[in-house]
Amino acid sequence: MAAEKKLETPRREKITLPLSRSEKIGRPEIKAERVPAVLEKAPETLKAGEAVPVATRPVASAALGYQEQRAQAIDAILAEGLNEVYLKMDAPHQQEFKKRGEETVKKINLLLSKTRVRANKIIALIKAWLKLIPGINHFFLEKEAKIKTDKIIRIKDTF
Repeated sequence: MAAEKKLETPRREKITLPLSRSEKIGRPEIKAERVPAVLEKAPETLKAGEAVPVATRPVASAALGYQEQRAQAIDAILAEGLNEVYLKMDAPHQQEFKKRGEETVKKINLLLSKTRVRANKIIALIKAWLKLIPGINHFFLEKEAKIKTDKIIRIKDTF
């Protein structure tokens, strides 16, 4: 008779998958809620008929975390190199510049949330914001808007 062949079962190797999006950015830290006074008591001191409040889930979510992180990154990019210009403005211009800058950050953040990012819309928002600077050079405005837009589009993939 024919010799029997031993069938070997293939070894299963551990496959490492690429990091998920949440592991790349890290989870946002969740602030601890204040513990109600009733829960601070030792379990022995609670009376049998006393109702114990149930702790609620923290409000922070991962969606808000990365949106806020991206907004901070956009704000840092927009503010880059404009410290001197901002300090040279008078107080009313500074307030208006800051207010419009924050609005621009929110609008750009919304644009980045969409699947298809339109760079020309981001450039238009940045240009409108930079036009608030008194006596700004048109060529400087164009150049800065394009540079900042390129940096902002690069951070889209990280968040």
